[in-house]
Amino acid sequence: MKITINVDCTPEEARAFFGLPDIRPMQETLLKEVQDRMTANIRAMDPAELFKTWLPAGLEGFKRWQEAFLNQTGAKK
Repeated sequence: MKITINVDCTPEEARAFFGLPDIRPMQETLLKEVQDRMTANIRAMDPAELFKTWLPAGLEGFKRWQEAFLNQTGAKK
């Protein structure tokens, strides 16, 4: 014998029926926090900001970086 029962209800109704808590406010708060952090990280990936981070003194920093690289490889000017 096979019995099939179809229940037509919304997720909120099913959650209330099984006695599960409504976590929607907490979920919305956490998603907003994740969105804010992702937005901040995307802003930090601005090419001009990355250049400032990698080469703080501009071209002078690049020159020092190049000299350090050449010293490590043994190829001096």
